Amino acid sequence: MKIATWNVNSVRVRLPHIVDWLKTSDCDVLLLQETKTINETFPSTDFKSINYEVAIVGQKSYNGVAVLSKFPIEILETSLPGDKKDSQARYLEVLIKQKQNKIRLSSIYLPNGNPIDTDKFTYKLSWMDRLIRHAKKLVGNEEITVLAGDYNVIPEEIDVYDPTGWEKDALFHPSTRSKYREILNLGFYSSIRLIQPQKKLFSYWDYMAGSFQKNKGLLIDHILLSPQACDKLIDSGIDAYPREKSKPSDHTPVWCSLKT
Repeated sequence: MKIATWNVNSVRVRLPHIVDWLKTSDCDVLLLQETKTINETFPSTDFKSINYEVAIVGQKSYNGVAVLSKFPIEILETSLPGDKKDSQARYLEVLIKQKQNKIRLSSIYLPNGNPIDTDKFTYKLSWMDRLIRHAKKLVGNEEITVLAGDYNVIPEEIDVYDPTGWEKDALFHPSTRSKYREILNLGFYSSIRLIQPQKKLFSYWDYMAGSFQKNKGLLIDHILLSPQACDKLIDSGIDAYPREKSKPSDHTPVWCSLKT
């Protein structure tokens, strides 16, 4: 089973790119972030026409997460547990059933958090605390679990083109990186780093100043696997091709393949 995550930066704007990638990538399950539309205007029909089931948590103009799957979807959570007042559409947890296998997947759009001296950074860290608590519960279930999405976290210096220049950014802040490591310490593993532990790889390039052409990027989109999912990992990579297209998202798909 091929699973991918992609912050599409508006699902309706990027629809032709997404459909094209799905048709050519042999992807079974695609987790989307920053869809930027409510459920009623999400282009579900376009994805169903190419045989993908759809689950959505939408929000007008901002945020938004979704799951596209070739297999039946059971929705488990439409928000991250821990704060019923949080109305931002940033989390969707589902169960995918394929033959005898059941895979729990979460599409995650973690807050950016900038600037760090504002409530935005406080919200980011609080959101990460909730994710840590929920991830601890999930790993305790001893299921095949995949927590994937735009984490807005640069875990290590290898994951950014200019570590010194990003020292004061919320994505690379010591508190952010520490909380990301807490998730890993629960027993989750980055699919990319299991396959390519030392390679400089990016999943995001800013639109400005030819960042993509100069490869001035960040690795902030991550697929985290439970031990049971790690046992089934075959391969993992980043497909930069969609970023080369006209009017692309500033992110590109990160994927992994699991034995089924």
